[in-house]
Amino acid sequence: MRISIFAVGRLKSGPEKELASRYLDRFAKTGPAIGLEFARIIEVAESRASNAETRKREEAAMLEKHLADGAALILLDERGKALDSPGFAELFGNLRDGGKRDVVIAIGGADGLDPSLHDKATATLCLGKLTWPHQLVRILIAEQLYRAVTILSGHPYHRV
Repeated sequence: MRISIFAVGRLKSGPEKELASRYLDRFAKTGPAIGLEFARIIEVAESRASNAETRKREEAAMLEKHLADGAALILLDERGKALDSPGFAELFGNLRDGGKRDVVIAIGGADGLDPSLHDKATATLCLGKLTWPHQLVRILIAEQLYRAVTILSGHPYHRV
């Protein structure tokens, strides 16, 4: 199963990008053994529209261009479901075992994600009640993808 990250906004060079890349590299090296493959990061520029609703609609249209037919869409949203790491791993294991070929994890822009995407989403998750900058969200998701692989494969990286 190929996993992509769609992000509104670009991650500039620096420690955040290096750390996210480190975890995505670990994921890319360990995931294929259990059927999880890192496909790509899709970065799109934030919409320049004058109001939030139009910005979200334009950003959603950019996401939909990159969403393969039948792909599972996982939204990151403050109103989503909070999972622990084993639950996050189980979500990806179930999608893989259910025959999903592609998964896209969507990180919205500063205004959030368009409501139309929620109708298409397989899951909507939150990373807790706190608000996180997009740079840190990218790191958190990259690390959790790697952690999911270690959990699903029985590796001791995740300790309970």
